[in-house]
Amino acid sequence: MDKVEQTPHSPQDLSGPGFPAQSDRLGNHQEDDVDLEALVNDMNASLESLYSACSMQSDTVPLLQNGQHARGQPPTSGARSLQPQVSPRQRLQRSQPVHILAVRRLQEEDQQFRTSSLPAIPNPFPELCGPGSPPALTPGSLPPSQAVAKQDVKVFSEDGTSKVVEILADVTARDLCQLLVYKSHCVDDNSWTLVEHHPHLGLERCLEDHELVAQVESTMSSESRFVFRKNYAKYEFFKNPTNFFPEQMVTWCQQSNGGQTQLLQEPRHLQLLADLEDSNIFSLIAGKKQYGAPTDHGLCIKPNKVRNETKELRLLCAEDEQSRTCWMTAFRLLKYGMLLYQNYRIPQQRKASLSPFSTPVKRSTRMNVLGSQSPLHPSTLSTVIHRTQHWFHGRISREESHRIIKQQGLVDGLFLLRDSQSNPKAFVLTLCHHQKIKNFQILPCEDDGQTFFSLDDGNTKFSDLIQLVDFYQLNKGVLPCKLKHHCIRVAL
Repeated sequence: MDKVEQTPHSPQDLSGPGFPAQSDRLGNHQEDDVDLEALVNDMNASLESLYSACSMQSDTVPLLQNGQHARGQPPTSGARSLQPQVSPRQRLQRSQPVHILAVRRLQEEDQQFRTSSLPAIPNPFPELCGPGSPPALTPGSLPPSQAVAKQDVKVFSEDGTSKVVEILADVTARDLCQLLVYKSHCVDDNSWTLVEHHPHLGLERCLEDHELVAQVESTMSSESRFVFRKNYAKYEFFKNPTNFFPEQMVTWCQQSNGGQTQLLQEPRHLQLLADLEDSNIFSLIAGKKQYGAPTDHGLCIKPNKVRNETKELRLLCAEDEQSRTCWMTAFRLLKYGMLLYQNYRIPQQRKASLSPFSTPVKRSTRMNVLGSQSPLHPSTLSTVIHRTQHWFHGRISREESHRIIKQQGLVDGLFLLRDSQSNPKAFVLTLCHHQKIKNFQILPCEDDGQTFFSLDDGNTKFSDLIQLVDFYQLNKGVLPCKLKHHCIRVAL
């Protein structure tokens, strides 16, 4: 056997070309931190080069949102070879970018593919598709938009206050009254009305519920105005026709409806007084003073075109208030006919549909701190508590109280209370019965040092006026009828 010479090898001889010598490793051991930072920089540079390579590939091969290649465009072998092997960790840290232009190009190609598969349909209007052709609808070809007409209406109340309300052109008098009732927090008992008042002419009338407010205002002068007021007699003739018309007239109408009709010939001496189609019936406020009428129960037929002139007014005069009410009601029925009955039935049907049971009237009672009704006892509150009620009108004259009763309707049971002008400690009850106004004095009386109020010389005594009114709303007593409606003035 040949002997192998054992030559000693130095550490430098054992180290390969890619491995540093041991002395070098030991000598460079102190510089490991610097080499680690350089290694991180090299990794970042390699990742940036990988990102740029992927973006170049996406320009040639469009990608969908899930990273897959588009249909009909498989990735080339060159592009596949350019993709480096990326670790799962790096794949999670950096996602593949999606270029919007590539996706849009794919959608356009799909749309072209779909439209190319459909049969060609000729365009019947090629002139409308040209770039230089005018638009099909010019700005002047469309009808102008009709804006909803609105206007402001100023409404006054009995105490002189007013409110401006914005309404539409088709708002009726009933609609405006319901709006004012809602804004004034009043009770909607279907007795509120809108009054057309002409102070310079001394005329006024109640608008019918179906009349348009804007149309009526167009016929009024600048001095005229609307008044928001109660009118309990607006449809009272449907409930009690005998109180508004003479008995022979009602009997003749009943016979005519029963089949016994008479042929009446028009007398030759009659002349046309006015055309009710273009006119309205008004009541005279002070006909005896302003127009020299024989009585204060006058009425007038006013054409709608008349604003300030008095030449074309047709003035009439009745003997008493009942006759004037009869004539004015007859004019209303002649002009509007069935519309009045429909206006009367609308609130009745609405009331029947909302509440099938009649709701009792809520009456005021005095309560003590424990919640039970307090006994009659002397108190300074009993002499002033009635001044907070709507039916008390304070220190007004006898004539003013009668005027308020007439304005708000001569119906049975319409009343108000006021201070007495002859006795400063007494009060007066003004009541309407059979279209006649009567006054009853309420006198104070003392019993065991306590002050009471009575209408029948102390036989029926009450601690305050609220209890007196509550009692006579339920009982007739010494009055001709029960207290049913109270005159009210609302501040707008």
